[in-house]
Amino acid sequence: IWWLDPELTYGNAKPFVFTQGHSVCNRSFFPCFDTPAVKCTYSATVKAPAGIQVLMSATQSTYLEEEGVYQFYMEYPVPAYLVALVAGDLIHADIGPRSRVWAEPCLLPTAISKLSGIVERWLTAAESLYGPYIWGRYDIVFLPPSFPIVAMENPCLTFIISSILESDEFLIIDVIHEVAHSWFGNAVTNATWEEMWLSEGLATYAQRRITTETYGAAFTCLETAFRLDALHRQMKLLGEDNPVSKLQVKLEPGVNPSNLMNLFTYEKGYCFVYYLSQLCGDPRHFDSFLRAYIEKYKFTSVVAQDLLDSFLNFFPELKEQCVESKAGLEFERWLNATGPPLAEPDLSQGSSLTRPVETLFKLWTTEPLDSVAAASSVDLTKWRTFQTVLFLDRLLDGSPLPHEVIKKLSECYSSQLDSMNAEIRIRWLQIVVRNDYYPDLYKVRRFLENQMSRMYTIPLYEDLCTGTLKSFALEIFYQTQNQLHPNLRKTIQQILSQGLNPLPAIDTTAVTTDTPAMVLEDKVSEATNGAISLRDVNVSA
Repeated sequence: IWWLDPELTYGNAKPFVFTQGHSVCNRSFFPCFDTPAVKCTYSATVKAPAGIQVLMSATQSTYLEEEGVYQFYMEYPVPAYLVALVAGDLIHADIGPRSRVWAEPCLLPTAISKLSGIVERWLTAAESLYGPYIWGRYDIVFLPPSFPIVAMENPCLTFIISSILESDEFLIIDVIHEVAHSWFGNAVTNATWEEMWLSEGLATYAQRRITTETYGAAFTCLETAFRLDALHRQMKLLGEDNPVSKLQVKLEPGVNPSNLMNLFTYEKGYCFVYYLSQLCGDPRHFDSFLRAYIEKYKFTSVVAQDLLDSFLNFFPELKEQCVESKAGLEFERWLNATGPPLAEPDLSQGSSLTRPVETLFKLWTTEPLDSVAAASSVDLTKWRTFQTVLFLDRLLDGSPLPHEVIKKLSECYSSQLDSMNAEIRIRWLQIVVRNDYYPDLYKVRRFLENQMSRMYTIPLYEDLCTGTLKSFALEIFYQTQNQLHPNLRKTIQQILSQGLNPLPAIDTTAVTTDTPAMVLEDKVSEATNGAISLRDVNVSA
């Protein structure tokens, strides 16, 4: 249960509270069998002060204004982790015949402009693929930046972090992914956290079928290429023999299942589901199977064998061919082998969008550098967000870059990227940090001074503390910590404390009063060599 003071909301007007049950956190909210194997209906009565709007993941709700009491009822059985509550200064607007968006008053116009009309389009596309939407309403509530993840598929009421509103393409993908969970995860649920891919892998596959239907195959392939790049990056960090890369992960006693959530759950799971679809020869045949799978198992929890047995029974010709035992692609190997997916999808339909990214990356990383040719080859302002982040991610993978390259990249793109969304800006700033490019460090400070979410702070603090810029990170943290949720503040303190004595909680007013003016101002250094000197910070101030 996350309690927020008004200062941690966008409106700064009223307190806010929300719950986040996934994976096993709702035991701190109400007594329950906190396992996805157990499902039940629920009812709830909530009393709140006047002016506080209360919402829950329920199919029915009423409000007794004189008593200030809300009553909720979920008529379909759900696992405990999908019971969710949010309360705060929230208002709504209808964005479709069965959808409305909830947000703080200052955010509502933006939310309406981003989502009006298109959520119904996504729901209709999903229904054409996987059968009727069974939950009645599909509403969305935008939460303050303290929300610890990007989105959560609570039935009837998807939770989404407000920070994502400025990144249109990420917003589209994230909402469609949560829409897909209405079938895969919410209606049919993995019975054990050791097989989370049954929810996330299938939802990712369904999400990409929906985006293909609504935005075309090229866009879907671009987004998939971006995610698979990230999967291989994570695999390189963890090692190919790491047990967390299995689809059937062994959950040791005392381990929080959320610790097993990683890109393998999503992308390796997706690749296995995609492989199954290719065995059918036509994705529409696989859509028919998934409709039958949902109809058979809705409101229950399943294991992988249920899915695979149903698949082979639905396609008896494949069962006769013993596709489950095909050498090198055995179903058992898909589930229990470590390392990368045994097969990956053909993304050639996205080449019109991915090839320019590959070309530009080669221009900037081929020696000797022809900066004029590289700078003039592409106008990034005309690219899709996923093209730009794919390009920047590959530069990140290659960092540190030669000084001449990072200098020319900054001259060419830095001012353009300033006006782009946060998903793009954070990647450029990570490149700045990993290359110790001091002339652009003031932009890192400015970014962190205006961010309060985990997704846009933790990666930068980790990069700052890995290199030579920990003192710079400490300065920023001491200035901004009071605007961060205590949980996020604690996480950043742990990052900053690595290799140091534990950091005390700091009164930022004391830091402001007792320390000299910060060296890194919110402007480019005028030093002739372009470098910025950093001073040590007294961590016990």
